[in-house]
Amino acid sequence: MITIAVANQKGGVGKTTTAINIATALAATGWKVLMIDLDPQGNASTGIGVGAAEREYSSYDLLIDQASIASCAVPTRIPGLDVVPATVDLSGAEVELVSVDNRTGRLRSAIAADAGHDICLIDCPPSLGLLTLNALTAADALLVPLQCEFFALEGLSQLLQTVERVQERFNPDLGILGIVLTMYDRRNRLTDQVAEDVRSCLHDLVFESVIPRNVRLSEAPSHGMPALIYDHACAGSQAYMKLARELIGRLPERRKAA
Repeated sequence: MITIAVANQKGGVGKTTTAINIATALAATGWKVLMIDLDPQGNASTGIGVGAAEREYSSYDLLIDQASIASCAVPTRIPGLDVVPATVDLSGAEVELVSVDNRTGRLRSAIAADAGHDICLIDCPPSLGLLTLNALTAADALLVPLQCEFFALEGLSQLLQTVERVQERFNPDLGILGIVLTMYDRRNRLTDQVAEDVRSCLHDLVFESVIPRNVRLSEAPSHGMPALIYDHACAGSQAYMKLARELIGRLPERRKAA
């Protein structure tokens, strides 16, 4: 199983929307997909249609109680897509992890024991604390949603420095799968300038596919479904399907054959 952390310490960049829709697109192409909601807000769980009553076990149990993925994962309405949901208990995990053994490698241990999925996407919280550190330690690759605004560039630099430290100390195999530009507005000159600056600095790391500002992407989570299900034909859904195809093309051959 390949594991992809979807991370950016800046909130509101489309991280959860990206995780949900990429997971849905991969499941639609035949992959057995696991999504782990590692954000205490639980937006990925809500956005995929997993209500509070279905969250008897959560990602908190994976990290703190070392429960198995099999016991925590919940099937979704999308065939082939399971989710380990998040609950408010996860908000205390940062503090609890400080005093436990192997505090940065607990998620990696849980994922390594799972044999039921082809690919795992981890929706990280908007911070660079121990929850995100667990995700980066467990991941084979990092997917970074980047909002097309000026301040996003400063946050990206900080995230890339964190990745270097994780590679040095915890996970030398961690790679950057790519950076996806989100909330792209062609009517805004700043959007084009940010996109140009990012591409000039990071070149091929930036996906060709861009995610536009799209009201249907914002509406879909309130209905408990991915935009790909809510409105398959909208511009946002079409962009995520294109991104999913591009993402699959960047995976190692042995993974794509899984």
